[in-house]
Amino acid sequence: MDRVAYLVRVKGRVTGVGFRYSALHRSESLASLSGYIRNSGYAEVETLVQGDRQDVEQMLLWLRKGPPLARVDDISMSECPFDSGIKEYRINP
Repeated sequence: MDRVAYLVRVKGRVTGVGFRYSALHRSESLASLSGYIRNSGYAEVETLVQGDRQDVEQMLLWLRKGPPLARVDDISMSECPFDSGIKEYRINP
């Protein structure tokens, strides 16, 4: 099992459009996914996406578009250590 973790910042029209809740919903179909998503300022969300490589890649593809009302202008990501203490994907305040 190839497990990976990425810290991702998504910029654009990503606040006030249901981005975090849509990401949570998307994560539910990716069994191995865990991490969090939170607003990190005006027009930016930060998410930790970790799990089996295939599930993480699917989530990263989704993050590049987001939900219908969102507009993703920029996405940046960096690989980070896998945190086995995080068991689910959730919204952080």
